[in-house]
Amino acid sequence: MRNLITDVAGLRVGNAEDLSLGSGVTAIIFDEPAVAGVDVRGGAPGTRETDLLAPERTVERIDALALAGGSAFGLDAAAGVMAHLAAAGRGFAVGAVRVPIVPAAILFDLTNGGDKNWGRYPPYRELGFAAAGAAALDFATGSVGAGTGAPTATLKGGLGSASARIGAFTVGAIVAVNALGSATIGDTAHFWAAPFEVGSEFGGRGLPARMPADALHPRVKSGRPENTTIALVATDAVLSKAQARHLAVMAQDGLARALYPVHTPLDGDTVFTAATGRQALAEPIADMIALGSIAANVLARACARAVHDARPLPFAPDEASWYGRFG
Repeated sequence: MRNLITDVAGLRVGNAEDLSLGSGVTAIIFDEPAVAGVDVRGGAPGTRETDLLAPERTVERIDALALAGGSAFGLDAAAGVMAHLAAAGRGFAVGAVRVPIVPAAILFDLTNGGDKNWGRYPPYRELGFAAAGAAALDFATGSVGAGTGAPTATLKGGLGSASARIGAFTVGAIVAVNALGSATIGDTAHFWAAPFEVGSEFGGRGLPARMPADALHPRVKSGRPENTTIALVATDAVLSKAQARHLAVMAQDGLARALYPVHTPLDGDTVFTAATGRQALAEPIADMIALGSIAANVLARACARAVHDARPLPFAPDEASWYGRFG
């Protein structure tokens, strides 16, 4: 186990970023089309192809997923991922034509100080193409890919991942954390997700011996819509579109276990799910309960790892990173 979403058989992850831009793209490529779902709870989402994922829609599976910075400009990343897949002959068949199916979600990182003077064409299509080309089983976390320029209220955000097994199934998560709120408790080095930590994957500090008096006072970045946490939870289970959708609903609780506050009017919190279909459900209801419970835990861990692994950007060396403040 790598403790990455790629522990789920049937997918690879690639990152591409521009540190001077202060932004990037993460592409998740499925070896074979995967059944997918989505749950959107934030008040300010930026997405592509989420309607297609509704259980009643015609297309059953997706070829890839794109997570990107850049706000609405970042939705171009999906076109770059599509171009990479099209060159490989991937996509939904319509007669002799194949159309790669690539849903996407974005976060806002346009005011982080990077050089956003890109001229007529935003760079996200090319970043998406590069991220798809870099897809592999091993990938970096922290200030990379879609999490490159992402901050939280108190610390640098980033890209995180985690995985777990339950019975015959593997569940993994990948998340770009750019939350309005905070991943840590008050001004301490303790993560809200501490009860779900495995080993010392994000520092091993546990919960504080005494909760700070102002721990539940919300710490937020600003009153502007410059936030959003976007994620994918994947499993090797065989799921229908309806089951994938419900798994996304249950997985969203992972954001609430790791970030405070969450799902605000200024966040666009979006959680996708995907099933690569390697392990059949023996008992559909009981197995879905188990998968959803673990999915939320794994996503919470991935959120904490995203912040723990983050580093300051070259043009903002004094920004608050976990390592900078707490070592």
